[in-house]
Order: sequence, then structure tokens, then C-alpha cells
Amino acid sequence: MFEFHLDKTLYFNMQTENAEEFVLPFIEEKLKIDASLTVLEVGSAEGGVIKAFAKKGCQCVGVELNDSRAIQSREFLKEYIEKGQIQIINKNIYDPEFETEFNEKFDLIILKDVIEHIPDQQKVMFQFRKFLKTNGKIYFGFPPFRMPFGGHQQVCQSKILSKLPYFHLLPMPLYKLVLKAFGENIEEFVEIKETGISIARFHKICDNANFEIVNKLHYLINPIYKYKFGLEPRKQFSFIEKIPYFKDFVTTCVFYLVEKKG
Repeated sequence: MFEFHLDKTLYFNMQTENAEEFVLPFIEEKLKIDASLTVLEVGSAEGGVIKAFAKKGCQCVGVELNDSRAIQSREFLKEYIEKGQIQIINKNIYDPEFETEFNEKFDLIILKDVIEHIPDQQKVMFQFRKFLKTNGKIYFGFPPFRMPFGGHQQVCQSKILSKLPYFHLLPMPLYKLVLKAFGENIEEFVEIKETGISIARFHKICDNANFEIVNKLHYLINPIYKYKFGLEPRKQFSFIEKIPYFKDFVTTCVFYLVEKKG
């Protein structure tokens, strides 16, 4: 496991800087981010991403299922919470109370490295429709599952597995055996394997839920690697983007902005 996964303050600051430098400019190509915007972040974790939007004056709500991460985010974001600019909710977005309180409230929904962890992604896309204003948009940033570290093996305790690309693509029985042999949390990594999402499937679930893609950006080198590994971000080659299936293996990150059709 790398240092930045253990140091929550470092990770929080890294997420804020990454959002300011890459996520916000991508969104602002189609949607101006200012104090008039209401923003919901699903899976807000320690709050690093949502802070970037709060700094721009947005009224923000973060929803986080993990108790400890929600508590940590309230500490990191204390200044904005006290001003009434950020609200952190430790609930499931399917909670009836959440739906009632935030129906058609948001201009923008953020999912940064989250959609690939959500079971039944088609169902959740329909759920998001309930929270959006008429012209609201959703930002997705995620690693395609077939990319070198699409199994999130970088968080493995084993130094060998944490640096071993593509091993998450092994057939499930063999994958479990490898995880067991290295003493890893089998359930955690199997869940990631089961919910991992490809570029083609993301397009399909958007279409099925009646969303259209209004902006997209694929990366050969993920922008977050600038902060984690000192690697300069690099956009994907246009010719690779046109190759179905293969592009998932060499695209380490994708950004999408979608909105409801009609």
C-alpha cells in the first residue's frame, strides 16, 4: 500500500488539488461553476473533491456511507460546514428521507472514482435522475476496469500485488487463490472485480437511463498520477479511443459529463 493511502491529510489535499486542476476545468467547458451552483457528491469520502467546489462558492452536499470517512470529512471541512456551505450526510442515497429532502435540487452531481464501486449501476443511474434539476448534469471520473490497475490492487498490503498490473483480470477462482496466498482481503477485491465498469458498459447504462454524454475526456496517464507518482498527465491518443475493447486496457482514467435527454 502506498503512503498516500495511509496519510488521510495528504490524500485529502491531493484530491482537492487534482479536482481544482483537472476536474473543475473539464466540467466548466459545459457548465460554469460559481456560487449559484448546488452540488451533490456521491461517495464524498474525506471531502477533498467537494472542497474544491466549495472554494468556488458552490452550495454542497456530500453523501458518504462509510462512518469513519464521514466523520473525517467533517473535521477536514469544518470551516465550510460552520458557514453552512457544506453538509455531510452519512446515509445511503436510496434512503427515503434523502430522496424527499433533495428531490430535483442539484445542478451538478459528482462521482469521482465511485461508480466502479457501486453494485447495480443501471439502477443508480435512474436514482440520480431524481436529484437533478431540469438541466442538471453528472460528472463521472473512473478507471476502466481492464486498465492495468483497474482492480485497485494498488491498495493491496502485499508490495508485489500492489505493483502487479492486470492480475485482477484472472478468472475469478484463480484470482481468489492469488489473493488468499498473499493474505489479502478477498471479499474486498472480489467486490471491486464484480462492480468494475468498462467504457462500453458505461455508455450503455447512460443510454438505457436516458442520459446523453455532453463532454468526455480519456487519459493514457491518469491526472491523479501527477500527485501520486510524479507522472505528467497525458490524454489518450485519438486513434486508440476509436478501437473498441482494446482502449480499456490502455486508458487509465476517463472523465464524462452527462445530462438528461429531452
